[in-house]
Amino acid sequence: MRKASVERATKETSVTATVNLDGSGAYDVSTGIGFLDHMLEQLARHSLIDITLRAKGDLHIDFHHTTEDTAIVLGEAVAKALGERRGITRYGAATIPMDETCTRVAVDVSNRPYLVWKVNFTRPKLGDMDTELFKEWFKAFAQHAGLTLHVETVYGENSHHIVESCYKGLARALRQAIEIDARQAGEVPSTKGVLGGSPAADAG
Repeated sequence: MRKASVERATKETSVTATVNLDGSGAYDVSTGIGFLDHMLEQLARHSLIDITLRAKGDLHIDFHHTTEDTAIVLGEAVAKALGERRGITRYGAATIPMDETCTRVAVDVSNRPYLVWKVNFTRPKLGDMDTELFKEWFKAFAQHAGLTLHVETVYGENSHHIVESCYKGLARALRQAIEIDARQAGEVPSTKGVLGGSPAADAG
């Protein structure tokens, strides 16, 4: 099975994560941020990636460092578990309706990080969490997992539905992309024979 663990400790946070890409969607997550825990649980459940994650951060300042660092560590764990990315389907896409909201997510597990983020929220906060932090999470996760990731909320009004549809869309698209393709097992899904290149900057 494709499993990996990563630890990261700074003066701002301490984060550990373990993933099993060939899991059943089991999760055991604790970040100190209730809404972020809920989103990471959705990611695990709908991607079928088992995720165990523990984070302790400087929440007395704000949620930024903890949010970003959980994405960094989780992304690094996914990248480590993917290894050379041999045999994977590589591409995945999902359209997720959630009541009045509809979000589209497309992913290329290319090892060339890039984020296109076309998501607008109707509220500045969800509970105590700033909605602007969700872009930071997706950006850090894409960079450290090595994903070209496009996220677009086509329409929506409820900010909870908007962000949850983004995480569920990521989960379903990632589930497709990291599956082993029996027709090319052991092969790198690229005419170059290798996945990767110069990291790209965030596109917006």
